[in-house]
Amino acid sequence: MGEKLLSPKKILVVDDEPDLTILCKMILEDEGFSVDAFTDSLLALEYFKPNFYDLVILDIKMPGLDGFELYRKIKELDAHVNICFLTASEMYYEKYRENEYSFLDKNLFIHKPIENEDLIKKINKFINIPK
Repeated sequence: MGEKLLSPKKILVVDDEPDLTILCKMILEDEGFSVDAFTDSLLALEYFKPNFYDLVILDIKMPGLDGFELYRKIKELDAHVNICFLTASEMYYEKYRENEYSFLDKNLFIHKPIENEDLIKKINKFINIPK
């Protein structure tokens, strides 16, 4: 009885593909995470809360703000939040990694498609990165 329940880790998912966003949310919630998901990067930024999320997962190629621009804006609001990226486009990823985002660790990128088990393993690893 006297056990204190741990609150679930909070994850923000932003991907412009509704099917992928819904699937990602379902997979992560089945694992016990609390997930907010958006298909609109500007809306996600509007609702972002500093010091609230344990992890932010961003698609790279999105209309409006792409994942790298959204990364920069979120980091301005919360410099300590852990962020990783989803990408299906190797070319788009490489273009930005060579230029202004070359400081990002290549291990912060999740390549789509990915198996559910591998996604969960990576998410758990990203959440446990020291801030």
